[in-house]
This record gives sequence, C-alpha cells and structure tokens, in this order.
Amino acid sequence: MLLASSILIFNEKIGFSVQSVLEYYQGNEDKFITAKSTSGILKIILPHIFVFGLFIMVILHFKVFTKSRNSQVFHFIIYGAFILGLLELFTPLLIIQGFVFFAYVKIAVFFLFEFLMLYVFWILFKSIVYD
Repeated sequence: MLLASSILIFNEKIGFSVQSVLEYYQGNEDKFITAKSTSGILKIILPHIFVFGLFIMVILHFKVFTKSRNSQVFHFIIYGAFILGLLELFTPLLIIQGFVFFAYVKIAVFFLFEFLMLYVFWILFKSIVYD
C-alpha cells in the first residue's frame, strides 16, 4: 500500500512528464507555480532520509531470511536500493539548480525504486509461500 500510495501522490503532486517535474521544482509563472527553494527542498528531504533508510533496511532485513541471502543479486539489490533512494531524494536539488537532465533521472529513479521494492516484496512473498 505504501508503494501504491507513493505512485498516486507522485502523480497528483508532481506528474510523470519531464515538463511537469520541471514545473513543480523550477516553477511556472503562467500557471502560477512558485519555484521551490533549496531550503524548501531540504525541509522535505531531511525527514524522508530517515524514512527511506528505515523502509529499505526493514524490507531488506527480511530478505536475509530467504534462500537468496548470499547471492550476488542480493548484494546488487542492497546497493541499488540505497543508491536509488539517495538519488530519489537529492535529484530535486539539482533540478532547481537548472540541470534539466535530472528531471529525467528523477522520473527514472522513481520507477526503478518502485520496481526494485516490488521485486523484493515478490521474493519475500515467494519465500513465505513456497519455501
């Protein structure tokens, strides 16, 4: 439910197009959207750092109890989850500095993080049901 709600909130608040991401962070005078400031972004990022880290740690902690705990894929998932989480949090700072490329990165990282967490949930569910 957390992943589904994050998709709905992202779609409602920001949108899934590059233009909507740029408008959300850099503002748009025609639509009366104010640009986000660095301090405003930091006020959002700081509590989310704790939440993202805790969420990833708890979910991956359960994966330790599966048969795939010593595989290369497991290590890739651990590093990938934390890197994607950090990119998800810190790309807005680069977007407001004018780096348009990071609007693409923001959208891609959001979906990669969602799919990675869904994959981990699937592995956990499969290990509970079939192992």
